[in-house]
Amino acid sequence: MHATARDGSAGRVLGTSASMAIDQAAVERQPRSGAGAGGTTEPVDYAAINAVYATLAAGLLYATRERAAGDPIGVSELLPLSAATFALSKMIAREKVGTWVREPFVEQDGGAPRPTGTRLRRAIGELVTCTRCVGAWSALAVVGLRVTSPAAGRTVSNVLAASAANDWLQAGFRRLCNRAV
Repeated sequence: MHATARDGSAGRVLGTSASMAIDQAAVERQPRSGAGAGGTTEPVDYAAINAVYATLAAGLLYATRERAAGDPIGVSELLPLSAATFALSKMIAREKVGTWVREPFVEQDGGAPRPTGTRLRRAIGELVTCTRCVGAWSALAVVGLRVTSPAAGRTVSNVLAASAANDWLQAGFRRLCNRAV
């Protein structure tokens, strides 16, 4: 699953994972609210999103307080969990397969997706188009699954980590092929 990002300044399609960071930087420079952003959001909208995240994190901690002690996440699992978080967040924020998640909150007319609507809807649109933002939620989901169901969590993490490795290897292979020509 490879997504392409659009470089708004040059209007050309960038095809590597590394270019996603460049595209993300352009998105982060855009105004987040008020005039010039095409809609409005209020601090309370972001607070609501943060409250949901904090509630889910607290619920996870409470529900797994005894289970997590019996099978803690070891240092050796941090790399697969990180790679799984990367793959899941990229899938949701950038890949075609994640459009169903983004569609209610963004407009996409052939260019980079833009948050639509106002207030909470727009704030969610900003969240689902930002790989870093989605990454925090993805980490909560991946780690939450690992803690609540260790076997399933390890399996899902390994599948997503392999997907992330594949993405990086494909990008590297493409770069090598382009240099050879």
